[in-house]
Amino acid sequence: MNKTDLINGMAENAGITKAAAKKALDSLLIDIEGALQKGKRVSLVGFGSWSVSRRAAREGRNPQTGKAIKIKAKNVVKFKAGSDLSSAVN
Repeated sequence: MNKTDLINGMAENAGITKAAAKKALDSLLIDIEGALQKGKRVSLVGFGSWSVSRRAAREGRNPQTGKAIKIKAKNVVKFKAGSDLSSAVN
């Protein structure tokens, strides 16, 4: 499923136009992104939660040459599925 499929599904399920569904989805994504940029946790009870974690710098290997390389530290987004979502897929 891609963004267009999600917008079409939202429009059909909510009985709204595709334009309204796109606007709602874009707003949701902007708000989630903004909260994560501030280091906040975003939680939708039953669905799941997003959080930001710091990944430390480390040494890796170039798979083509086997040569050691330095991998910089960075922030990564983590998602943990909620109980309702986990139950739905199992």
